[in-house]
Amino acid sequence: MTDIVIISAAMNSLSGVDISTPALLFPAVSLLFLSYTNRFLHLAALIRKLHQDWLERRDETLRAQIENLRKRLVLIRWMQLLGSSSLALCVVSMVSILFDLTTLGVWTFLVALILMGGSLIILVFEIWFSGGALKVLLDRVEEGDN
Repeated sequence: MTDIVIISAAMNSLSGVDISTPALLFPAVSLLFLSYTNRFLHLAALIRKLHQDWLERRDETLRAQIENLRKRLVLIRWMQLLGSSSLALCVVSMVSILFDLTTLGVWTFLVALILMGGSLIILVFEIWFSGGALKVLLDRVEEGDN
């Protein structure tokens, strides 16, 4: 019962949310999408080049790099999916608030924030994996030194 009272109190305090609150995410989302798109396009071009090099040389180092890039592309697609879902929910939130459906607006904005947070968490993992392709090359150089 106390959980319901706490949630009810939280919702009452959020009832002061106006249409500009969800709109705060729009500039951040546009910059993130630009970053995500640039990452995707760069990786796609790099994969095409590495694939061509692999067809010519059949070097396993290239194959390992391509596998790393494949994982990164999957992460970037998830980042884009969560980010675009977040943006769509911000629009739903703004429309809900506009039509005085504040509770729906607050909940959809909360979900939008969670999705954006998920997108950013995946970005951290993608950045972590981005060093993987370079590690493959560095390991290869170290093996050549021995």
